[in-house]
Amino acid sequence: MNLRTGALWAACLAVLFSLAFFVGASLPAAQAPQPSAQSQQAQPGLPSAQPVSPQPPAAQPVTAYTLPPELYRKARNLGRIRFRYAIISFFYGLLILWIVLRCRLAPRFRDWAERCSPRRVLQVLIFSPLLILTIDILEIPTGIYDNWLSRKYGISVQGWASWTWDWAKGEAISVIVGTILIAILYAVIRRSPRRWWFYFWLASLPLLVFAIFLQPLIVDPLFHKFEPLAEKDPSLAAALEQMARRAGENIPQDRMFWMRASEKSNAVDAYVTGIGSSKRIVVWDTAIAKMTTPEIVFAAGHEMGHYVLHHIVKLILFYAAAIFVFLALGYLCVGRMLARWGSHWAIRGLDDWASLPALLLLLSIFSFAADPATNAFSRYVEHQADQYGLEVTHGLTPDSGQVAAQAFEVLGVNNLADPRPNPVDVIWFYDHPPVSSRIRFCLSYDPWAKGGHGEFVP
Repeated sequence: MNLRTGALWAACLAVLFSLAFFVGASLPAAQAPQPSAQSQQAQPGLPSAQPVSPQPPAAQPVTAYTLPPELYRKARNLGRIRFRYAIISFFYGLLILWIVLRCRLAPRFRDWAERCSPRRVLQVLIFSPLLILTIDILEIPTGIYDNWLSRKYGISVQGWASWTWDWAKGEAISVIVGTILIAILYAVIRRSPRRWWFYFWLASLPLLVFAIFLQPLIVDPLFHKFEPLAEKDPSLAAALEQMARRAGENIPQDRMFWMRASEKSNAVDAYVTGIGSSKRIVVWDTAIAKMTTPEIVFAAGHEMGHYVLHHIVKLILFYAAAIFVFLALGYLCVGRMLARWGSHWAIRGLDDWASLPALLLLLSIFSFAADPATNAFSRYVEHQADQYGLEVTHGLTPDSGQVAAQAFEVLGVNNLADPRPNPVDVIWFYDHPPVSSRIRFCLSYDPWAKGGHGEFVP
């Protein structure tokens, strides 16, 4: 578990970690298959050093997202299962919060904390870890099933000991971050019972930016091994630096990293993460093994588009507005909820530590109801990033549209992307366009054919 797959409490608590997940984690790059011989030729101005890892053999031209019959059946089955899993896990999360309220677990933790100390600073250090760990332990079955499913379909190769260790590290992060947020939340509730939601919203924004900055420096290395990309694949590092310069971004080779993903996953990825001095390009070792340099450059070009097109700022503003609405609705509803059921749950009032599960229950419902809107916006910016990746690699990569289509083909094959996903699944849960539609766009987008130029890269 990491910030990308944080527990329900974190996602619900001001829904601010759904943004940390979106911008801090890899916003799926276009991964790639095999190149033509022409696309393997050295680009002008690049060193002739050969990459350490072997390049895949040449691929057949891609005309659409297609899978062999056996893989097609697996991808379709996995897509259906994950759709059902997404719905079931949401309601299972609600059930857990209801159990916590019905069994009065939070009031018990509150009473223990108050007996240990009259000081609220010490109380939150006792109450928060107990509640967070209780919720997360109850949620373990969904995490176990998710990893079992990925292992069954050959996407994950992570052993259960490694998975458990990652879960434990994730819990440590959850407890630390959650305790800080809970302390801030109840401090503002007690100071301003009517405007707490607004002040907590203000307090969450700088914390969010700070978390995005720290994630690649502190959090990511806890779960994966990173090494300088220039030492692992010098020609790839040089190609990525050339693309970054064309994009107008200053990401030198000392901020490009190789990530060992193969010990946990067969999936492929390459991404840009961080802000300011923590900004960096990361390429998974699985991608290097299954992609060619031009295809990885397109993958990174897609990710670079998120920065050049100011998607990070736009997403922060978009999710900040969503958090504002969720917290305002939470303020309007939680009082009525506690007035009706608070005594049955042994909750004294909103300023009681024990009221947190009730607030999380409301916020999780609001967040789920808003998923179609938030994911639609996410798909929109991802489509723009695909377009930017095509434009920034045009001229650097021969037949960049075909290279990008091959990239998405490999992404689909290795991640078992559903060729025909349920439309409801796409609307509610897809934060990226389906692979099939991305490939169609890559093959059809060619403003240069009639003497034109790109929209984002002249």
